[in-house]
Amino acid sequence: MTTHEDMQQLVDSGVIAVLRGVDEADVEQVAEALIEGGVTTLEVTADTPGAIDMIGDLAAAYEDREDVLIGAGTVLDAETARSALLAGAEFVVCPSFHEDVVETCNRYGAVVAPGVATPTEAIEAYETGADLVKLFPASDLGASYLGSIKGPLGQIPIVPTGGIGPDNAGEFIEAGACAVGAGGSLIDDEAIEAGEYDVLTENAEALVAAVEDAR
Repeated sequence: MTTHEDMQQLVDSGVIAVLRGVDEADVEQVAEALIEGGVTTLEVTADTPGAIDMIGDLAAAYEDREDVLIGAGTVLDAETARSALLAGAEFVVCPSFHEDVVETCNRYGAVVAPGVATPTEAIEAYETGADLVKLFPASDLGASYLGSIKGPLGQIPIVPTGGIGPDNAGEFIEAGACAVGAGGSLIDDEAIEAGEYDVLTENAEALVAAVEDAR
């Protein structure tokens, strides 16, 4: 798909699952459980051991699923971004703004979402070529803060991430978020260790429902 199509699919999906610290042996079952629950945009964080291999495995596993997007998160430099994209990542997310990462993703035609916390950072990232920005840490900043940024910067798509769950996702959507990112409210380490992947499916369903209700 084109960058525009990937971008639209990401926004339409409503939820980006942040897979941080998931064991390589579990990642495909985790992904399947989340997808079954309606979360079809999955981000493997670069600080997870074996992240690039996991991105490659997931990209290959869902190559024929046009409704599934696999990306890389916690990307801090151009080298990591390029490695992830060559492995099959379709989008890249950063916790902060790195111009070289944005430029690399633009060069490879991939969706990129740098992390921002202020209006200045948001506009600088967008002017550099970001497709959307990640408001982080969202729960600390709050939905009203996002709404205040959207006032003068309504043209910039914003994805709040950090402390997002079914109980507050709707507030951020109503404040103007185009989608939300979530990790802790989706990924239950104890359930994974016990092989209870249905817990992840239920978590995904609850978060997707909250976003859809707010929309």
